[in-house]
Formats: sequence, C-alpha cells, structure tokens
Amino acid sequence: MAADAIALDGFLEEETVPGDLHGSTARFRLTLSPTGERTDEMILPCTVADPALAHAVIHDLVPGDKLRVTGHLRLPRTPDDPMRLAVTTLAVLETAPLLTDPAAFTTAVIDRYGPYLCWFDADTTGVDVFTETGTWVGTAPAPDAISALLDAFEQRQAASGE
Repeated sequence: MAADAIALDGFLEEETVPGDLHGSTARFRLTLSPTGERTDEMILPCTVADPALAHAVIHDLVPGDKLRVTGHLRLPRTPDDPMRLAVTTLAVLETAPLLTDPAAFTTAVIDRYGPYLCWFDADTTGVDVFTETGTWVGTAPAPDAISALLDAFEQRQAASGE
C-alpha cells in the first residue's frame, strides 16, 4: 500500500452503478460514521478503476454491506469537480441482513441512525432498534421517541461499563 493511501470502514449507501458502458469501472457511495455520532457522518463518493474489482462491486455488493475500502482521496481542483475516493482494494466486513419475506420490502424499512439500525414497519407505530452488531436496544413507541430510547440505552451501557 502506498504511503498516501487511506483505509476507511463504512456502509454501502445504495446500489452500485457502472462507471462506463462496459462495466469496467464502478461508482458507489459509502456512508462513514467514525464516531457513531450522526453529526460526524459523511457520504463519500467512491470510484473503482480496476475491471475485476469493478465487476465484483457491481454484481456482488448490496446496500447495507459494511465495507473496508483502501484508496486515494481525490480532492476537487475546480468548483465542479467532485471529491471522491479512488478505491484500490475493498473487503466486505459484514453483509447486509437479507429479508426473507418479499412483502416486507413494501411495508418496512431499515434505516441507519448513527451506529444503530431502526426497523420501521408501516403496520405499526413502534420502531424496533438494534445496534449495528445486532444487540437489541428496544422499541420506541413512535419515530419521534427514538432519540430518548437511544439516550436511555447509552446511559445504561455507560453505567454498566460496556
């Protein structure tokens, strides 16, 4: 690895897209949350120029996968030039959970809230909340009560020393 390469862990934000007509390059967006605080989150556009890696990115990754990417940060040189990470290596750290009930896709949504995953089901007002490692946090009675549930959970964690 070159001295100026950086390694970042994050979650695949949405579907990947080919960077050209032949699929020899790829583009995707990575959600980074280094501290777990929502205010520190960032969405970083990424590009892949290696054809074999691009094929894997386009065909093997799904939104929600946790990835470790290594590459070079390309800063904008002009106002219309985007910042992006030119990815040279990629590893899947965790795959996104697969839902087995196809009907759940139309009635439920998983959303990220910092290091937490929230399950919003259209059939109920409650929101089930888990840590990104799968630990049950609890059920918020409504979406506007998620912050209070997370505050109480973090206070319990701090009190127990975990």
